[in-house]
This record gives sequence, structure tokens and C-alpha cells, in this order.
Amino acid sequence: MEAVMIIDILRRAKANVVVASVGDNLEILASRKVKLVADMLLDEAANLSYDLIVLPGGLGGAQAFANSDKLVNMLKKQAESNKPYGAICASPALVLEPHGLLKGKKATAFPAMCNKLSDQSFIDNRVVVDGNLITSRGPGTSMEFALGIVEKFFGRPKALELAKVMLFVH
Repeated sequence: MEAVMIIDILRRAKANVVVASVGDNLEILASRKVKLVADMLLDEAANLSYDLIVLPGGLGGAQAFANSDKLVNMLKKQAESNKPYGAICASPALVLEPHGLLKGKKATAFPAMCNKLSDQSFIDNRVVVDGNLITSRGPGTSMEFALGIVEKFFGRPKALELAKVMLFVH
């Protein structure tokens, strides 16, 4: 749900979204047996630069992201370049935290994973934006998370316009 919500809402905002697979084929089997098709493999995606890198959640996905040295290096370069990055659900705790990408940052994650965050002072927030870092809690907050990204890149009026069109009430 998180992946589809982020992709859909960012594309509604006219963002150029690239979906990359950390696996060895374009077809991704999500945690509930939902099949998604990536635009490219991470090997190809790693050769490009991005205004934002964002990770959906799900335990299996977050573990695959954490085990991908190429993805972790992309995230570290993104952070070092002072460019936005984000994660939702298990990914903040399982990918960003262990690789030092939450150091000195406010963040949230899936409730059962929040004990892995070194700073737990913002864990009850549905979406946390701290500078170039955007995090969120899980499937039920994925629309707010995606709209938060839209607001960061395209402004609050655009986020509110999309929220209204999608019948989402803040």
C-alpha cells in the first residue's frame, strides 16, 4: 500500500517517479502477494541522481533494502548532498537507523519498530519532517506521508489540491 500510494500521489503531482527493484528482476512481490512492476533495476537506477529517494515499508522489503549495499550507499550520498530522503513503516527503523541516516534527526516508524529508533521523542507523530528527512508510521499514514512529500516539493497549495481531489481530509 505504501509503495502504490507514494507512487500514485507523486505522479498526480507531476513528479517524475522512478520505481527501482532491489531484486534481480522488475517484478516485485509485495508482502501481501501484490505484484508490482518496477521501472528499472537498482543497478541501473544507481547511475542516476534524484531529488528524493524514498523507501516504502513492509518487513520483507525493509530487510531487502537494509541488505542492499548499493541502496544504502545511494541513501548516504543523498543525505551527504543535503538532498531529501524518506522512509515509512519498518524502513526508518530497519534501514535508516542502523546505517546512521537518522543521526540527529527526528523520525517515526511502525509502532512495533519504534524501540529501534535512538530518538523516540517523535514516534507518535503520523508524519515527521525534519529538514531533508521525511518519515511516517505505516499503511494508514501513507496518504499523509505522500502528501507531505508533495508539500515539501510542490508547496502546500498543491498538496491541499490533491488531498481535496482524492477526498482526503486532513
